[in-house]
Amino acid sequence: MDFEKVIAENLLEIKAVSLRPNEPYVWASGIKSPIYCDNRFVLSFPQKRDVVVAGFKALIEKAYPQAESIMGTATAGIPWAALVASAMNKPMGYVRASNKDHGKGNKIEGQVHEGMKVVVIEDLISTGSSVKGVVEALRDAGVEVLGVVAIFTYLLPAAEELFSSIHCECRTLSNYDVLVEAALEHHYIKDSDLEKLKAWKRDPHDESWIER
Repeated sequence: MDFEKVIAENLLEIKAVSLRPNEPYVWASGIKSPIYCDNRFVLSFPQKRDVVVAGFKALIEKAYPQAESIMGTATAGIPWAALVASAMNKPMGYVRASNKDHGKGNKIEGQVHEGMKVVVIEDLISTGSSVKGVVEALRDAGVEVLGVVAIFTYLLPAAEELFSSIHCECRTLSNYDVLVEAALEHHYIKDSDLEKLKAWKRDPHDESWIER
């Protein structure tokens, strides 16, 4: 199965991802964007959800066959980590954004040990900043992070730079370029929208793309 294209088409079909180059969305960071992605929505569609789980399983088995455990990011990565760990019959855990404020004060939930080899699951990669803390927390616990996998990435230069800076691989099931091609093929966007979409990806902070 061509997971990249099928998942892109599925995301568009159920409106987990939508493109609006002429009426930009505004992210929490203030960035104006022609794309909005909510991969949590996929969980509500069993057949589409199963494709994502199968994609993750195939990706991890091929790229990280030595993985001993699947770790999710809080909160969006947790359900995907649980589903994938179940499909692969592996242990699962997750990493909180901050230490628990009661009980044992854990930041990492689930069993970990020195030298354990894990794969981290996230649902979406934008700049990668939220994953950085997860990788660092696991490494501080003596865990070997083989890589990060996610459903979708915007392919922003900032994310590439961040993963390079922390010496961590990041692989995704689908991405912005594949999604834009699928959107054009299935008439979610027009040819005239392409330049705006490409310009935004080059530099999301430069709002001149809006006037193109």
